[in-house]
Amino acid sequence: MKSVRSAILHRPFQLSHLRWYICALLFFGSMVNYLDRGTIAIVAHDLQRIFGWKESDYGWIVFAFQLAYAVMMLVSGAVIDGLGTRVGYALAMTWWSLAAMGHALARGMWSFAAARFLLGAGEAGNFPAAIKAVAEWFPRRERALSTGIFNAGTNVGAVAAYPIVGWLLLKWGWKAAFVGTGALGFSCLALWLVFYRLPRDHPWISAAERDYIESSGGGRYEESQPEMPWRSIFGYRQAWGFTLAKFMTDPIWWFYIFWLPKYLIEVRHFSIARLEIFGMIPFLAAVPGSVAGGWFSGFLMKRGWSVNRARKTAMAVCAFSMPAVILAAFSPSPWWALGLISLTTSAHQGWSANVFTLASDIFAKRDVASIVGVGGAAGAVGGMIIAPVAGYVLQYFHSYVPLFIVAGVMHPLAFGIVQLLIPRVEPPKPRGLVR
Repeated sequence: MKSVRSAILHRPFQLSHLRWYICALLFFGSMVNYLDRGTIAIVAHDLQRIFGWKESDYGWIVFAFQLAYAVMMLVSGAVIDGLGTRVGYALAMTWWSLAAMGHALARGMWSFAAARFLLGAGEAGNFPAAIKAVAEWFPRRERALSTGIFNAGTNVGAVAAYPIVGWLLLKWGWKAAFVGTGALGFSCLALWLVFYRLPRDHPWISAAERDYIESSGGGRYEESQPEMPWRSIFGYRQAWGFTLAKFMTDPIWWFYIFWLPKYLIEVRHFSIARLEIFGMIPFLAAVPGSVAGGWFSGFLMKRGWSVNRARKTAMAVCAFSMPAVILAAFSPSPWWALGLISLTTSAHQGWSANVFTLASDIFAKRDVASIVGVGGAAGAVGGMIIAPVAGYVLQYFHSYVPLFIVAGVMHPLAFGIVQLLIPRVEPPKPRGLVR
């Protein structure tokens, strides 16, 4: 295998626009990542029947994933910065693929919770590695677009899980669903190991593309910056701005994933058959939203706007689209409600593409995975918080309106926090330290 890979890598040819092939790899990895994490939601009804789970049992199984995801987001970023993107991401993919397949060995609530914990620990490496890879392969003016493209893979994975897992479940049973989806990760791993290298080491890259990647304030400038000790991250207000933005807005996405189907059934009276067809629309809408949000800030930069102005403008457009979900809560038509919700899922992913890119705009490449890991951990903690909050609100108020109001206002508030703590998108200076 090693000799074959070596022969492939050293063939005397070059690929034009190689960086976009790298982006496609990140898209595929993110798609498989979300496909694996979504498998249990689709087979949960069968598992509850087979193992006699209560709703609270399933809740603890989900919590186990979120707990590991939050903790390992902190660890995985530092590990990937230390090992490098190629090795670090390969380790994460191997871990989460084995953990996904390992669900087939589970025999009850606690063994499923253990499998989910291991899956969450491995899957936490996806975003720190992917954002670091974007920083290594793209100049600043293209980072938000490339981030939006690979981030769209998460939505494709969430949607693709329904037909793929459903087919495996009906054909061979729940164990095959976990084994089959987990095995997809190894195809992604093989492609990653064959194709991924740093631009300066890759035999397939042209000199012109390598120089282009190093342009726009990236490349050699970023590599010349001193390494940031992990413990010093929170000494920078820019890191606090990124982390708080993730903490405030990531839970809204978790809310859509876990509570939107219930809302459509309980409030909008969708049947299961109708839900299978129309329930995917908000997540399908998020795919072009993710790409368009990233493209928009890059488009503004190509027209001469500064990184700060372009990135903040794109974030503001997305953030102030989110209150549309409040109108959805009061809409008399379920179709208007679904349309407005789809607008906000699209806007959230556009926001996410630009927020992720803030880390690589501000911090050196060698530190990006650590910064993204801290922010991702904060977002996962926010997701852990919103789940019981949503449950208690529905239990005592019997209404989704308060939750939709929260979902509508958090992004504008987070934008204000970003503007306060990151008044300019630029590398931190000593006076940027929080005292």
